Amino acid sequence: MKGLADFMIKGFRLIAMLTVVSRVFGMLRDMAFAYFLGAGLIMDIWVIAFKIPNLARRIFGEGAATSSFIPVYSDQLKKDRAAAYQLAHTVVTVIVVLLTGVALAGLALIAYIHRFHAPLESTRLMLVLAALMLPYMVMICAEAILAGILNTHRHFAAPAAAPIVLNIVNITTLCVGGWVMGLEPEQHVFLLAFGVLAAGVIQVGIQMAPMRRLGLTLRPAWQVHSEAFKRILWLMGPMILGMAVTQLNTLADDIIAKSLSGSVEKGTSFVMLGREIRYPVWAGSVAGLFYAQRLYQFPLGVLGISLATAIFPVLSDAAADQDDARLADTTQQGLQAAIFLALPSTAGLILIARPLVAAIYQRGRFTAGDTELASGVLICYALGLCGYFVQQILPRVFYALKNSEVPARTAVIAVVLNVILNLTLIWPMGAAGLALSTAICSYAQAGILLWLLHRRMGIRFDDRFGSVLSKTLLGTGVMAAVGWAVLAAMGGLAHSFRMDVVRVLATAAVCVGVYAAAAAAMGNPMLALIVGARRRNNKRR
Repeated sequence: MKGLADFMIKGFRLIAMLTVVSRVFGMLRDMAFAYFLGAGLIMDIWVIAFKIPNLARRIFGEGAATSSFIPVYSDQLKKDRAAAYQLAHTVVTVIVVLLTGVALAGLALIAYIHRFHAPLESTRLMLVLAALMLPYMVMICAEAILAGILNTHRHFAAPAAAPIVLNIVNITTLCVGGWVMGLEPEQHVFLLAFGVLAAGVIQVGIQMAPMRRLGLTLRPAWQVHSEAFKRILWLMGPMILGMAVTQLNTLADDIIAKSLSGSVEKGTSFVMLGREIRYPVWAGSVAGLFYAQRLYQFPLGVLGISLATAIFPVLSDAAADQDDARLADTTQQGLQAAIFLALPSTAGLILIARPLVAAIYQRGRFTAGDTELASGVLICYALGLCGYFVQQILPRVFYALKNSEVPARTAVIAVVLNVILNLTLIWPMGAAGLALSTAICSYAQAGILLWLLHRRMGIRFDDRFGSVLSKTLLGTGVMAAVGWAVLAAMGGLAHSFRMDVVRVLATAAVCVGVYAAAAAAMGNPMLALIVGARRRNNKRR
């Protein structure tokens, strides 16, 4: 299976490299958000307003449409390339037409709510911003489908580069609005919204050149009665349910945080059933969740999602060829690599949570109190990293097997559990309770998927899985102990920007070195798989 492993890791490394660039720009963007908007009510409003159109990207673009399209498109390419291209034209056309209708309906609904059911000024501002950015969901979902086509043809560069565009535009509008125009946060968010629309146009545009090189010049098509398109619809239905439930779940976290947060506008308490109840969190909790999410999503995006994106076409090919052995081996290797990368990321983030948040965000409108809030939330999110990594791979195994119902059902279970835990943990733990709930649910869903994969699909893992897991756990433990000692040795340093940067970089560098050395000493095969694949490729050249 060396050729399979080399290809999978080669794609993973390319996607990961470009994702690192995107995440670096994303970090600069988040630093700009923290500096100009802080972690207060306006940032809460922006996070929720942008998340509304962004949900469509995750559900229809990167989620259901792409995950149902790639297996069918990959299968069609093996039979008839011209028919596969016609299928691509049809899918893009249908997505654009469908989401244009959704956007228009959304605008009408927002206008109604704004006029009749939005008594608070903050709610009205959020609705206006969401309305301005609704067209973005059409553009970004079209871009996601184009990216899925390119990934199937083993072209990963342009799709992985597209998110960089949004980050650069966000940074530009934040800096221009803050430093050049001197806008207050209430006005600044409007400039940001128009920038998002401009970014959507550019993101679609950069996919066109590689599409043309494939001989795929997009044109409107409506062959919705073809068997291939019907298979996509059959797969997409349960996927939309699963993806929608999962993404609405993240929106529910924000809405719960905002609804149960006190503010100058709302006061410190509310009355329910004749009792006065104090709000468990204050305005800025949604922003705290946002900033912490950006940090735990850095390793998730660079490592976890990149790995899953690279592995999905391989899974689809194995499923299309009905090669159960290759499918099981690819799944096992993917999960082993995910755990090998996720466990040290968890330990590392927990170790450096506070200095990391302070070094990146604490300036401008972002205060020391905001740092304490966001770092506590980050620790709770980090506890779920292993679950998040595995969650990226297991549903794709079912999608490759053209079974989208199982991930959808497990997503519903996870959402119900998450809402229950949210409403339970927010009272004693505040915003950190919402993050801990997300972490717990990631393991619950991953565990159910793994059990069903074994029970229904007959996929079994050999002794290598347990060996890799034990070596990874031991290596992570050694790394965490040494990292803690390094932080303790720097405990006497002042808490300033420079010293926090020193703490983060020194601890991270030592942890990476110790973990790699421990993996090499114990003969963990995942180190050779991820690092050694490049050496084998170089020798072949």
